[in-house]
Amino acid sequence: MRTAKQLSVSLVNKPGRLASMLSALAKRKVKFLALCVMDSGSRGTVRFIPDNIEAATEVLQEMNVPFEQAEVLVVEVAAQPGAFRRICERLAAEHLNIDYAYCSFGGEMGTKSGGLAVIRVNDLAKAQRVLSENGKVARRRVQVPVVKRPRASGKRVTVGEE
Repeated sequence: MRTAKQLSVSLVNKPGRLASMLSALAKRKVKFLALCVMDSGSRGTVRFIPDNIEAATEVLQEMNVPFEQAEVLVVEVAAQPGAFRRICERLAAEHLNIDYAYCSFGGEMGTKSGGLAVIRVNDLAKAQRVLSENGKVARRRVQVPVVKRPRASGKRVTVGEE
């Protein structure tokens, strides 16, 4: 696990805008560790972690594309069912909020190579402490209360109280 600088860009949601930005970054040989594109109506949000933050910010400035920079966690996720869920549970158990996350899963299911999770949390230093154990993501099992639907009486029941 490590931290990385992520850039967030808001682009007009029209054909060619994303391709134009990516083309300009490619001309400067900027590669991506992770990239996520989300639609939000008339605009789209592009979040990415470039291998060269200085070159990427220069390209965006030259294109007059406003951007925001944030420090995010980059966590290796094992290629097994529930691996990302366990990371989320550990953070939740320590009252850490995940503002957003996106993942890249590089290998086929069943192989040892997992992927990466990019996670923006409300307390980066605390999240690093919670998830670290000798440099690896801790695998301790955490019990997070699960809220079920209300009973016919309208009373909510937490698992374990039934």
